[in-house]
Amino acid sequence: MVNEPVHGPGGPPPGPLPVPAEFRPAAEALFADRPDLAAEYAGLLATDGVVRGLIGPREAPRLWDRHLLNCAAVVELIPHGAAVVDVGSGAGLPGIVLAIARPDLTVTLVEPLARRVSFLTEAVTALGLDGSVTVVRARAEECQERPPADVVTARAVAPLDRLGRWCLPLAAVGGRLLALKGASAVNEVAEHREALTRLGGGDPIVRRCGVGLIDPPATVVEIVRERVVASGRSKAPRAGRSGSTSDSRRARRR
Repeated sequence: MVNEPVHGPGGPPPGPLPVPAEFRPAAEALFADRPDLAAEYAGLLATDGVVRGLIGPREAPRLWDRHLLNCAAVVELIPHGAAVVDVGSGAGLPGIVLAIARPDLTVTLVEPLARRVSFLTEAVTALGLDGSVTVVRARAEECQERPPADVVTARAVAPLDRLGRWCLPLAAVGGRLLALKGASAVNEVAEHREALTRLGGGDPIVRRCGVGLIDPPATVVEIVRERVVASGRSKAPRAGRSGSTSDSRRARRR
């Protein structure tokens, strides 16, 4: 399914990274009829992603369980036909994964760093996702005048208080922020609940996604945008088509 080669100078040519046998049932369940496309993307991450420094070499053997399946499990929280904005998309996790798993979604990848934007743009074209995925070079704060999203996602970007400040203004009222977290999720929710409320968010809920499919399940903090606050957009329409709708290093680069 790859339309053109995507690799840096002197880097290895990309090719599919097959699903390991033990993860095949989960991949088939989460990617429906497109596990082969997910394998093409995994191949890009394992080759070009490593060469360009977007994926650490030690992560390459763990791409399927630690990254692709972990991200794909989040689709159970996303309504059909939703407009999704992925903030700090990096190598496309989770944004590209969600677009592969759910062709009904419209996904915008927001990333400020040029080398990452270059990889994302080339990967989207190579995977044939141009019709459903848009890449935007910007910080989240610079996107608040764009059409509001049904769902805003972020993975390993920043603590919840900063995520709320950056991401909640991008969601429609009634839309939600889905923050992919790890073991820190419960503690972060307790620490930042009041800040999220001040930013217009509802009570954050820790969700476990992919239960029975992946081990461990993906941990996601779900925060509904309940209202517009003074620092947000002056006007935010309600969620449309859907009907409802840690990584401090990357945070400092903003």
